[in-house]
Amino acid sequence: MQNPIIQLISEDSYLKPYEDHILRRINGYNTAVKDIISVYKNIACFADIHNYLGIHRQQDGCIVYREWAPAARGLYLTGDFNNWDRKTHPLHKIENGVWEIVLDSDSSRRMTHGSCVKVHVHTSRGDRDRIPACIRRVIQDPSNFNFSGQFWEPESPFYWTDSGFTPDSNAPFIYESHVGMATEAMRVSTYAEFATLILPRIKQAGYNAVQLMGIMEHPYYGSFGYHVSNFFAPSSRFGTPEELKELINTAHEMKIAVYMDIVHSHAVKNLDEGLNLFDGTQYQYFHDGGKGIHDLWDSMLFDYGKTEVRRFLLSNIRYWIEEFHFDGFRFDGITSMLYRHHGNYTAFTNYDFYFCDDVEQDTLQYLQLANTLAHSLKPYCVTIAEDVSGMPGLCRPPDIGGLGFDFRLGMGIPDYWIKILKEQKDEDWDLSELYYQLTNRRQFEKTIAYCESHDQALVGDKTIAFRLMDQEMYWHMHKSHSHPVIDRGIALHKLIRLVTIAGGGEGWLNFMGNEFGHPEWIDFPREGNGHSHKYARRQWSLPDNPDLRYAGLQAFDREMISCIKSANLLSVSHCHLFNHDYEKKIICFIRGNLVFVFSFNSSGCFANYRIGVPEPGLWRIQLCSDDARFGGFNRIDSVMDYMSSPVQMHGYAQSITIYITNRTAIIFKKKT
Repeated sequence: MQNPIIQLISEDSYLKPYEDHILRRINGYNTAVKDIISVYKNIACFADIHNYLGIHRQQDGCIVYREWAPAARGLYLTGDFNNWDRKTHPLHKIENGVWEIVLDSDSSRRMTHGSCVKVHVHTSRGDRDRIPACIRRVIQDPSNFNFSGQFWEPESPFYWTDSGFTPDSNAPFIYESHVGMATEAMRVSTYAEFATLILPRIKQAGYNAVQLMGIMEHPYYGSFGYHVSNFFAPSSRFGTPEELKELINTAHEMKIAVYMDIVHSHAVKNLDEGLNLFDGTQYQYFHDGGKGIHDLWDSMLFDYGKTEVRRFLLSNIRYWIEEFHFDGFRFDGITSMLYRHHGNYTAFTNYDFYFCDDVEQDTLQYLQLANTLAHSLKPYCVTIAEDVSGMPGLCRPPDIGGLGFDFRLGMGIPDYWIKILKEQKDEDWDLSELYYQLTNRRQFEKTIAYCESHDQALVGDKTIAFRLMDQEMYWHMHKSHSHPVIDRGIALHKLIRLVTIAGGGEGWLNFMGNEFGHPEWIDFPREGNGHSHKYARRQWSLPDNPDLRYAGLQAFDREMISCIKSANLLSVSHCHLFNHDYEKKIICFIRGNLVFVFSFNSSGCFANYRIGVPEPGLWRIQLCSDDARFGGFNRIDSVMDYMSSPVQMHGYAQSITIYITNRTAIIFKKKT
């Protein structure tokens, strides 16, 4: 039998010195799977703890509640059903650290759909009301802001109509979204509003996937959903679980896949809402001592090597797939999970960083199992890793030494854009370095390209549009106005997006509103801003107003995606750069059957500019960023055909002559 690591090393010869490390990864994964199967039949059965723990109604009508709390001294179920008495309904310890209570018929009748519940836990550190770990709904009392669990048992099950939906998992065009900030009104938006108002925009824009942020319940709205307290509860601030299901069902009817930003990288420290010190010990769910605390994030770190923690987190993945029909996950904070130093202040300058004692082998194995589970439950499930370290094998199968993700986020691309936008004039941009940054990615591992996400616009930073145009956007975005800052900003905004999607990866991501140049930053209501929603919303009226120049940017994004999709471009892994004109600031490259021409020249326009083409024949413009409908100046005839001539250029036997204007991008395709 062939050694499985041969494949991974054949794909990347730099891995050869680390053959033993890779083999240990493979053996560790295989052993973990074998151990699971020996006890639980398969990994899906292992990931079923949420149907055992938590609050459930039995076939006889009585309600059973179980909680894993091995070090607790006593647990008591309390809530509306017993007038919040903390003594009348004790749980009894049964096995493996699990406590249980089966309510009598009278108590079971009193616990109805929507009843508020908590569990009073006695520990060595004292007694405290807690929210059950596997609770499926949590609400906040507006009178005192305290959170409580709810027994959630709708009278009728949700009726799904998406059985015929098969998502496009090969080339995702992802519309990254936050439900709460999706409205223009200065308040928190809802699942229902998102389904009714935003999904049609996403469909019209041409995206085939929506990525929902902040879905898992979190006590602090301003955390953007990253300090999760209740892993099985969709955030109630946006509506009910059924309304989230309706959102997903509606998306599927529109042929839009729905991905979830899943946060298994850390958990909130809070005692009243979260898992921290649940049974009185830090090491119940998390590492003990300092290893269990992320100082920069002020949060708790899971012990991924612990069987019960693996079951909890893997069950969480199964729950979101089966209960809510999510089609994929963006795994947050992979770099932090994989390394003991969490990637903090670390430059991954050589392969030693990926195969040293700083790598958390338990975490790596957990991620392998998570990907195996997700793909076994839903073959078309898409898993995306947010990793900045460049871990080799991140998107390769676990049985050859990989971690099993489908895509990695191209995190270096937005970092590069922000860097040069901050530090350089666009006249000084090095186009060879730009092309390298866009196309430098691991062969055989797919990348989601993006020039900005929510990360780049969180408070303290700006969207690319606002970075380019800043305060002038307040005064000069009307079509009747002309301003050099706005003209430059709009032109570069289009070029940045097009060159990134054309060269950056096998998938595309955009944060909602950025496609039309949403101004300013993202800042959630907090004490420091007077609890204002001004910067935690999306101003859809801007692109909807035909008199404003936002409409042109939105139109360009729509046509850009249509052009890329129709050419099936993201299925083509790599580009071929054939012209880099240093003097004129022009680069040309081919990807698939499209020829891309980018002029980053700040002022020069060039007539009779000759470029090579790979085939003889008639070439036609598919997209021109200078079209008036995109907020350009209409200086190029977009309906003109270009007949090639047998003049050698850029290594090709055929070439065409074009007119290329400053800060303009053109896509050519051979006419068939």
